[in-house]
Amino acid sequence: MTILILQGASLSNQKAEMLANQLEATISTQSDFIELHTKQAINNDQISALRAQHNFDINCRPQNLDTNKIKLLVTDMDSTLISIECIDEIADFLNIKTKIASITESAMRGEIDFETSLNQRIELLKGLDTNALQQVYDERLTLNPGAEKMIAGLRSRNIKVALVSGGFTFFTERLKVRLNLDYTLANELAFSEGKLTGLSNSVIVGAQRKADFLLQLCNELSISPQQAVAMGDGANDLVMMGEAGLSIAYHAKPTVQKQANTALNHSGLEGVLGLLGINGE
Repeated sequence: MTILILQGASLSNQKAEMLANQLEATISTQSDFIELHTKQAINNDQISALRAQHNFDINCRPQNLDTNKIKLLVTDMDSTLISIECIDEIADFLNIKTKIASITESAMRGEIDFETSLNQRIELLKGLDTNALQQVYDERLTLNPGAEKMIAGLRSRNIKVALVSGGFTFFTERLKVRLNLDYTLANELAFSEGKLTGLSNSVIVGAQRKADFLLQLCNELSISPQQAVAMGDGANDLVMMGEAGLSIAYHAKPTVQKQANTALNHSGLEGVLGLLGINGE
């Protein structure tokens, strides 16, 4: 049995019924999403074709995924949990946002490795005043839509939430307190006399470190990676996403959407709950 998850602001019962007829599927309507159950086998190419025809999210839940056994979500921060790329906004205070953003974008598309891109950007930011980070947090950092609903829904199922980022602990630690997250991991900036001098940590939190973090948490929680969900938007999230039982590309770059199990392009973060069969509060 194939289970399709439909969700998004433009989804209607009429649209779901039309798709169900097309796929010879039965409909299960939940409060925040709709499930279609069909005996047809549906491959990735067919899912892509269906998505191109409709203005709502269509995902196939992996058949080997037991959503009742999910115990951990590991999510990226920039452009996933939050709406900005923090380092790009920091760069704006030095009037080099365009230059920094182009390096960020190149890394997210997978054109250069993340570690190289981060070192390039940190070099350009040296001398930055510490006050700029607080201003970014206070004035520019916003959660992506549905973030708090997602976290509340996950907590209702006793699913732990971890935030991992190639960004900076300055932001992840504040979000940990604000959202009552269970775990965080990010790069730590070094300052001298109030000015940025570089990175404090010897090992950059890049693609492999993110994946290692997910596996480390699985070990600590005595669960298998199959019981974990990984979500991100950029190429440096793919190694981590490949370790999890369910990978979610959130409004992601094309290369990430192509490799992930599922993709959210119309829903907010509350769409994670639909993928796991959780009705939000």
